[in-house]
Amino acid sequence: MKTLSENASFGGVQGVYSHSSDACQCEMTFAVYLPPQAKHGKVPVLWFLSGLTCTHENAMTKAGAQQWAAEEGIALIFPDTSPRGEGVANDPAYDLGQGAGFYVNATEAPWAPHFRMWDYIARELPELVFAEFPLDRDAQGITGHSMGGHGALTLALTHPEIYRSVSAISPIANPTASDWGRKQLTAYLGTDESKWAAHDASLLLAEKGYPGTIMIDQGAKDQFLDLLKPEALATAALVKRQPLRLRLIETYDHSYFYVASVMQDHVKFHATNLRA
Repeated sequence: MKTLSENASFGGVQGVYSHSSDACQCEMTFAVYLPPQAKHGKVPVLWFLSGLTCTHENAMTKAGAQQWAAEEGIALIFPDTSPRGEGVANDPAYDLGQGAGFYVNATEAPWAPHFRMWDYIARELPELVFAEFPLDRDAQGITGHSMGGHGALTLALTHPEIYRSVSAISPIANPTASDWGRKQLTAYLGTDESKWAAHDASLLLAEKGYPGTIMIDQGAKDQFLDLLKPEALATAALVKRQPLRLRLIETYDHSYFYVASVMQDHVKFHATNLRA
């Protein structure tokens, strides 16, 4: 692991690091915020998965999460959204390829050699950060925005034994029925739609449920609302009798101004659940 930068922040340290990834077969960059409480022992962890076109840096610099994480004594991890670099497949469109990994393990050419973001987030990066930082492996939560909200929900619904709390901000909630999903799932996983269900939060929720309350925030003025389909997730929760805290907030859109406006609530939600 290489240290790219470390800066004092709210009594803790915001660091940016890189490493050679076996899963993605390239150099990957990620960020970790350690609250001041980490100086005295292991602290709970909140993973933040970012959306289309983002890197590790967007949420790190724009979500305003460090202040609330310091108050609650919880670490933050900001992974990248895809493999990157020379030799890594890409596409001219903003919603496919580099910056648009969709948190799946690609099986199709030309994506399969590098686009293994599911394994990277669920397995490889955790092994690294828990070895390098004072983090409590038994107290992990996960959240994310847009494509990252999709990733957070699908990972938590598949691995509730890893993620003890889950929330999402404007997630792509039903990608198998959306243009933000069908295009990418076809490209990465092929045309057999039966393989897509494992990466659709609404389908997973209706099938599996989750052993705890799920928190979702959605801006009612979101310019991408028709692509996100939060109503599918709400319907699945009702069918499954799943506790779901879904807030449709009338004044907010899809931007990081909105993300920063609700970030305190999400950090507190996870901190409360991870301390329980």
